[in-house]
Amino acid sequence: MAIQKVGVVGCGLMGSGIAQVSAQAGFSTTVSEVSREALEKGMGAIRGFLQGGLDKGKVTAQDMEATLARLSGTTRLEDLAACDLVIEATTENIALKQTVFSTLDRACGPATVLASNTSSLSITELSTFTQRPDRFLGLHFFNPVPLMKLVEVVRTLATSDETYRLAADWCRAIGKTVVTVGDTPGFVVNRLLMPYLGEALLLFEEGAPVEATDAEIRAFGMPVGPFELLDRVGLDVAHHVSKVLLAAFGERFPAPGALENLTSAGRLGVKGGGGFYRYGPDGARRRA
Repeated sequence: MAIQKVGVVGCGLMGSGIAQVSAQAGFSTTVSEVSREALEKGMGAIRGFLQGGLDKGKVTAQDMEATLARLSGTTRLEDLAACDLVIEATTENIALKQTVFSTLDRACGPATVLASNTSSLSITELSTFTQRPDRFLGLHFFNPVPLMKLVEVVRTLATSDETYRLAADWCRAIGKTVVTVGDTPGFVVNRLLMPYLGEALLLFEEGAPVEATDAEIRAFGMPVGPFELLDRVGLDVAHHVSKVLLAAFGERFPAPGALENLTSAGRLGVKGGGGFYRYGPDGARRRA
């Protein structure tokens, strides 16, 4: 078999990006959300991203129309039953993911591949919420999905060779660079990235200026500074990942209190309108 129909659960920052690149690559794609309002917001984000590409001459009007024609939305997980691949992109909440995967496992045919976009949770544990551990794996995309080329393909001991091949081939078909990783806490990117971001957060707690620190790191050669990156990742996501790594590896991965304080105050980054910087409805940065 080959992947032809794709389902995406969740139409937030990550889910909408995954759905967009899937449809742009020619795949019939259905995205689900918990409410019609959330679905419309996610679909609006996709249209806005494509319109931005059209305005910059990176997307043609015909390509935009064709992409949107391949996209459909639903508020029922059961409507993803006919998909060959379903990717879960909900919040990092294990109980929510258990409900999602249990429902998908019952609704989808035995050949359907189920995947999670989790940035930190155990793929092996998530697979136990289904009766198809051999048809289960992780597909960890990076934000913003339409621009970031990397996908970590996470295999468990139970993931079959066919499942891995199908998923990896689909990732390449949508223009992504595939890196195969094992099911370890933080996978590879977050395992290496979080100590860097953690040190920036400790500097912040010691009084380091946000904008000046970001400017210095950009001058060093990095495309964005650590606080800009944290806002893009989502402070709630970074907070969750830091706690997972702390639990797995102890004080090698300290969890700075700044993330706890900011997320408790509702400052989640770009998606929440403010983190270390403030953002408009279009995601454009404003003076903090």
